[in-house]
Amino acid sequence: MRKLQSAHGGRDPGAVYNGRQEKDDVLRLTLAVGEILQNNGIDVEYTRTTDIYESPLQKAMEANEAGVDLFISIHRNSFPTENTAFGVESLVYDLSGLKLEIAESIDQQLETIGFRDLGVKARPNLVVLRRTNMPAVLVEVGFINSDVDNELFDANFDDIALAIAEGILDVLRSQGLVPDAPGQGTGGGNVPGGSAAPGYRVQVGAFRNQQYAGRLLNELLEQDFPAYLIDSGDYIRVQVGDYADMNQAVEMERRLKREGYQTVLIRG
Repeated sequence: MRKLQSAHGGRDPGAVYNGRQEKDDVLRLTLAVGEILQNNGIDVEYTRTTDIYESPLQKAMEANEAGVDLFISIHRNSFPTENTAFGVESLVYDLSGLKLEIAESIDQQLETIGFRDLGVKARPNLVVLRRTNMPAVLVEVGFINSDVDNELFDANFDDIALAIAEGILDVLRSQGLVPDAPGQGTGGGNVPGGSAAPGYRVQVGAFRNQQYAGRLLNELLEQDFPAYLIDSGDYIRVQVGDYADMNQAVEMERRLKREGYQTVLIRG
């Protein structure tokens, strides 16, 4: 079971810019992310689904009492000078473990939408990261006082929700903590050479948006990776290679990781 925290709420608007309130943006986004996770078989609990206020400590204690195994807190960032800072970043208690992998995965997915990736940072003093008993990630989805980030947020809202959900799901699947998505693992596809029964492949991304999948495909091809697309219906998957020998697939996965890609090894 996963806990999704929508930051602020009620009397606490969070960051505000030109009448725009953080609490509204993050509630809408949290509910959208939660819906995608639920559609992928994840049991989701929310700290709030309406405009109410609870302190960060209350939210952390609720998660502990519910016994959830992952805590995701969704925010919008702010900077003292408007239209100066922009980008996404994720915060964790320390730079280790499952929480770090998920934070990096979420940031990488959001970068494909057009946000600048500011990286993952350790913030051991934050209550929702310090007082939760499970891996916890706080995601700052762009700066609310950046017109550039707000334009990205509004124009790509559905894709942002999907990016966060996929960032979480990709890591959980790679760790064997949740089942593979439909069409992944045993499914076929238009792999190079028309092979109906591929052996081992490396998945580098999964998107609903054809443009984002194509962008990643072209980036990989420019680096001479044998990449291709598989359209399984719900998702367009960007994969590399078609190997009968698992050792070859593992070596390709290592190469991709060295180049900074988030990968999943698939046996088909």
